[in-house]
Order: sequence, then structure tokens, then C-alpha cells
Amino acid sequence: MDPNPYSKELATAIRTVRRAAHISRTVLSQANRAGADSSDSTLIKGDLSPVTVADFAIQALLTATLGAAFPGDGFIGEESADDLRENPALLQRVLDVLNLCVPRRASNETEEWTAEDVCAKIDSCATITSLGPSSGRVWIFDPIDGTKTFIRGQQYAINAALVENGRQVLGVVGLPLLDMDASGPVSDADVDPTGRGSIMFAVRGHGSYVLPLLAGGASPGSNDDDNDDGDGPSAEPQEILSGARRLPRTDPAAALKSSTCWRSLDSGVAPVHSTVAEKLSAEFPGCDLLGWVPRWAVLALGLANTTVWVYRDRGRRAKIWDHAGAMLLFEEAGGEITDVHGKPIDLSQGRLLKANFGFVASPGGESHARVLKAVHETLREQGKEELLV
Repeated sequence: MDPNPYSKELATAIRTVRRAAHISRTVLSQANRAGADSSDSTLIKGDLSPVTVADFAIQALLTATLGAAFPGDGFIGEESADDLRENPALLQRVLDVLNLCVPRRASNETEEWTAEDVCAKIDSCATITSLGPSSGRVWIFDPIDGTKTFIRGQQYAINAALVENGRQVLGVVGLPLLDMDASGPVSDADVDPTGRGSIMFAVRGHGSYVLPLLAGGASPGSNDDDNDDGDGPSAEPQEILSGARRLPRTDPAAALKSSTCWRSLDSGVAPVHSTVAEKLSAEFPGCDLLGWVPRWAVLALGLANTTVWVYRDRGRRAKIWDHAGAMLLFEEAGGEITDVHGKPIDLSQGRLLKANFGFVASPGGESHARVLKAVHETLREQGKEELLV
């Protein structure tokens, strides 16, 4: 790819996301052997979303590795270690998976992961509350986006973003089940038949790219080294990035194709989404995916070029780890993203995107104005003007 000032950050994040994908594959394999609803591998958080061993293990890994490489950076992550402290069996499972998949010797350390270290790494992602213009560099993680589908062995993603003074500058997304050469709409149940998976990345001003997730000729599920990533801890950035395919820019004149989560529409206004698509003569539902990160990924891949999301009530706010970095994939492929009111997405608010309501993404320019107009017309026609206030 083109030279860029974040080559070290990019290579480190790609290598770490590959190791995180190895953790996720291992947890899935163990769940398949033991039964996916094993009580020591899954719990229900206060918001009723499922959390697995993989979520905690991956957040600890991302924080530890990127923190060691860039000690001055901060972190925001989805998970809290409180649940681990209250569930010793779950904590032990997290330790077992980390010590199996990414022994600390990969970081030139000899000791195993400990409960105290894992909990401290996870909790370090909960201290930052805002990302203003002087906030410096902050990494943002969603260790498993689409946890409900992950548990079913369907599409999910691992998201790592670097935000600098409130502005996203880098995104790395691991998609263990998404075929990088898919040619048509994909849904959660569509699993890459090659077993390679995909890793997508973008740096602001340098375009969006895709690589096979399994690098170095590794076969799916192999365990030839500690990390199953094909890179090795000493690989240079140019080695890790070699063979990346730059994604073409989205065509602003192309027919509109949707990405949504039609089968699992619980927080959005279903009639609005389908009616907007009808007004725009847009292919719908198109790519039907639960997780936001896979949705941004398929937009960047060109499998879709439009998404609209209107929350059911004005008080709902998006979570930063579902969007930061992953959004950059589409923007660097030429896409335009605003909220329902046409405002740019403001990441400076911290964990919740409090300055924005919903999302509208399109190929940009006149196309974006047309999509926004259709959203506003539909909301008024359906008596939901309060969502435009």
C-alpha cells in the first residue's frame, strides 16, 4: 500500500487482530465440542447481550499488545472485568484460552497470563470518558462484534480503531467468516467456503485494503505456531502488509444496494427502513447482517453501498466501538456517512455517540442528499417527526 505515517501501528494491529481471530476460532471450536450453551463460556450482562470467553480474552490481548507497543496511548473497550471477578469459572476459561493461544513468550515474557493482569488490562479500557481535540491517541476495541451470531458460528468481527484527538485515523477489522472475494449480498449465515476469512484495514488518506485473515499460507484451524497468524512476532510491517488489495472507490452514480440487519431489527424502525429503500429503488435488504462492523465492511467491499438506521426513540445512542475504525473502511472507499440529521459523526463524545442520532451512509454527494431526503420524507409520512427534532 502507499507509504503512510501509521505503518507500525497498522502492522501491529493487523498482527494482533490475527491472533485475536485465533482466539475466537479456538473458543468456537471448544464450544462446538462442549455445547455452545456451556454455562462457564457464556453469561448474560445487564443489557441482556451475551458475552463469551472470546470477548474478554480478545480485549485483554488487544490492550496488552498495543499497550506494550505504544505505551503512551489510551484505550476504550466494550467489556468490564467486573463480570470476570464475579464468575471465577469464566475467568479461568479466559486464562486458559489466552495461555493456549497467545502465550506471553510471544511478547518476550516468560510468565503465564494471570487473573490480576487480565482484569487490569480489561479495566484499563474503562477510564477514558471523552475524546476531545486534545485527548491524544486512543485505541478503541470491539473484541467480538455480533456476539449473538458468533455464538451460532455465523458472521462476526473483531474491530480495532485508532482515534487521534477525536478523529479516526486507522481501522483494522478481522472478519474470520467473510469471503474477501464474495460477489453478491451476504447474510450472517453465509460463511467463507475457503476458510480464509478476511482482514480489512484503512488509514485516513490512504485508502481501504483487504487481505486474507489467514496469512502465510496457513490452513484454516492450523496451529503451527503460537499465534496461528502466519506472521510471527518479528515480521516487518512490509511483510505483514504485502499482498493487500486496495478496494476500489464506490461509484457515486451506481444503483443503490442496501446493508442492514433486517432479520434482527430490534432497535430500529422497520417500516422506515423498507420504505426508504422503496423510495430509492434500492436493493433491499441486500446484505443482511446483525453486527455493525460487518455492515461497514461489506459497504467498503462494494457488496452494498447504502445503509440507513433510524432508532426507535430519540434517546438511543450508538456505541463508539461498533463504528470507529470500521466506518473509516467505507469512507476511505469513497463513501459518505452522516447521522439521520445530516450531521457528521462525532467521535469526541466518548463511549456513546451523544452528538448523533442514527446513521445514513451512501456513495456520497448527490446520492447522499437523495437518501437523506427519502429518510426525512418517510419519517414525516409515518408520523415520526419527533425523530427529526
